[in-house]
Amino acid sequence: MTFDKRFWRPAWLNGRPFGVRLLLLAAVTLVFTLILYPRIMVPRLNYAVGDVAEKDVKAPRELLVKDQAATEIKRQQAVQGVLTVYDRDNELSARLARTVEEAFADLRAMRRAAVELQPLAPPAIADPVPAAEEARKAFEDKIGIRVSKGAFAALEAEGFSKSIADGIAEIIQKLIDNGVVSTKENLLKDLERGVLLRDVRTHEERVFHDFKQFYSLDQARSLVRSQGQPVLRELDYTIANLLVDFCQRLIQPNITLNRSETEQRKIRAAAEVKPVLYKIKRGEMLLREGERLSELHLLKLQALESEAKSEPIFLALLGAAALMAGLIVVSHILFFRQRLAGSETPTRDVLLMACVFIFFQLAAQIMVTLFAGAIRSSNYAFPGSAVVFLVPLAAAPMIVCVFLKLPAALSFAVVTAVGTAVMFENSLATCIFSMITGCMGAYWVRTCRERKVFVTAGVKTGLLGAALAVGVEIFSGHPSWTGWAWCSAFAFLGGIGAGVVAAGVVPLVEIAFGYTTDISLLELANLDRPILRQLMIEAPGSYHHSVILGSMVEAAAAEIGANPLLAKVTGYYHDIGKIKKPQYFIENQRNGKNKHDRLAPSMSSLILISHIKEGVEIAREHKLCPIIIEGIRQHHGTSLIRYFFEKARQLKGEDQVKEEDFRYPGPKPQTREAALVMLGDVVEAASRTLENPTPARIKGMVQSLFNLILSDGQLEECDLTLKDLNRIAGCFNTILNGIHHHRIEYYDQRSFVAENGRGRLKNGHPDRQPPKTPPDLAEPDSAENPDPPKLLRAS
Repeated sequence: MTFDKRFWRPAWLNGRPFGVRLLLLAAVTLVFTLILYPRIMVPRLNYAVGDVAEKDVKAPRELLVKDQAATEIKRQQAVQGVLTVYDRDNELSARLARTVEEAFADLRAMRRAAVELQPLAPPAIADPVPAAEEARKAFEDKIGIRVSKGAFAALEAEGFSKSIADGIAEIIQKLIDNGVVSTKENLLKDLERGVLLRDVRTHEERVFHDFKQFYSLDQARSLVRSQGQPVLRELDYTIANLLVDFCQRLIQPNITLNRSETEQRKIRAAAEVKPVLYKIKRGEMLLREGERLSELHLLKLQALESEAKSEPIFLALLGAAALMAGLIVVSHILFFRQRLAGSETPTRDVLLMACVFIFFQLAAQIMVTLFAGAIRSSNYAFPGSAVVFLVPLAAAPMIVCVFLKLPAALSFAVVTAVGTAVMFENSLATCIFSMITGCMGAYWVRTCRERKVFVTAGVKTGLLGAALAVGVEIFSGHPSWTGWAWCSAFAFLGGIGAGVVAAGVVPLVEIAFGYTTDISLLELANLDRPILRQLMIEAPGSYHHSVILGSMVEAAAAEIGANPLLAKVTGYYHDIGKIKKPQYFIENQRNGKNKHDRLAPSMSSLILISHIKEGVEIAREHKLCPIIIEGIRQHHGTSLIRYFFEKARQLKGEDQVKEEDFRYPGPKPQTREAALVMLGDVVEAASRTLENPTPARIKGMVQSLFNLILSDGQLEECDLTLKDLNRIAGCFNTILNGIHHHRIEYYDQRSFVAENGRGRLKNGHPDRQPPKTPPDLAEPDSAENPDPPKLLRAS
């Protein structure tokens, strides 16, 4: 399967980077949700009273535990506080009086009717008497009590007198209106609390505590004679006894226990009692390993499980996933997309951030679990929240900063901080702590060129984290100096750990993802590396050219904002392919012998072109960075080998030569650094051909070469602008003027020789032409003065 160099993905994904990013987004969200699941899910613990706990159980959140015993006691108290309900019928006496009066009135009416039906009867018989038995039964039904024949006859003898009925009604009303209960003993049980008397008609309720005024039924019957004495004294003894008997049997209780209403009120009172709850703080230890379980422990565990069941776990996970996906999408749109637009490998960059995010979130979950267990088993009183500070989460933005630069790392730090906060119980303090330490950790490694920078950044991050940890503890409401000290110490260790972890992970990321950091480039910039020493020995001209080119492109890269170190290292290695055939390149030829004089132009062009392929092979053998290999491949682009092309046209004719056969295979420079190496390579080689390299000639040469390369379309695939080209030309002019400037020659007597009758200095430097000899030094040395002239000193 082939790979696309630009987007670093399989060829079947070419043209669909957006789909790849969506796939990565879904994968990150899914994995994050799976990481988060153990913290949301509460495992079921099957324990009974007396069992020994197998592990520590800590409250993941604040819990409200229902105290069954206290709740039951409170309910019993509420039930006991309900007063017994008694119904009082205040109209009972009036109804009984009316009944008695109506019964006697009916008998009198019956008696009068009988008299009217027998007007002619003799006086002895004319006394109208109704049918005795029927009248007695009707009277019994009306009055509600049994009446003996003798008592009925006595009443009949009195003519069912109204005074007798009024006497009965008066005595009954007097006793019943005072209050009559069926059993006074039940009433006396509630003497201290009182009872609730409810009017059966109006439903008005009153609390009574004085029960002495009420009569029991037996007491009321026994009081009939004494209470009815004013009435009885005016009656015949027989009729008085009859009246007392009637009253005793007619008296009924008008205060009765309403047992049903009382029970209902007790039930309502018990139901209205709210459960007695006590709060368990987040992080409070519910159960310790090796502890024997009590009923209280089981109560706490049941509360934990019941609350976990009541929470919609799936919805919580879905919400967390949606929030994290939204945060990543927004961060990508606002921050990452702009950074990835200028990247040569946007999909690889997204994959890197996804892997780093998942790795550190998973590592944080594992480390917190392990460290929490170690802290609990320790003899020291560590605060529970201190374990979060020990996790080196700041390493994630550091790693991203090394590969994707500071802007992307800052945005990544925000996403990581939010994910950490969601994982650790939605803690705002944890989010702010992680965000600040992550951003500053990335800031302190933004110019990382040495491994020790990670350690320095880790120490700075640790000191910052130690200060922030105190703020977090104060914000969380933990005013403990000992806790502050432990949290600061853990945060400091976490910061140092972040630097160490970043230093260890960065090389692994370089290998796995094919990135090249400034640290690797500095290692490659060492001129004592074997491949450069071989180039120096076997192709010294090419080596000298590469070193000068490295200096030129480094300065130009700094001027236009490119990577100076990458440009310099690419310049050092761009011609290592010439090691295979060094004598076929003019800078390495000696004694003026050119091997191309005996070769056909097409063969010569093939040899020159081959140094690109051979350079790539040598770079791969020595395991150079992929970006350096790409620089070697691109430093000539698809430019034309013009000398041999023109020579072939002169030999074969213009129509017989194809221009494509004399062009490098390419590709054209894809990055600014590769374009700089192309421009510098052409300019530096051409500068050696100038006979009198004055500043004006150098400037004109640079301008013409730039125009030639630009018109040839070699810079079409990189993002160099005309403004950048002007700045590059200025840097090249400055450096070349410094290399080729004229020097003052220093003479001594032994350097004069006789030539054409005049003394001329011989300058042995092959790259310098001697200026005209000054007149005052033109005379040959005298044998009388063998010593060289002394140097003039400024007075």
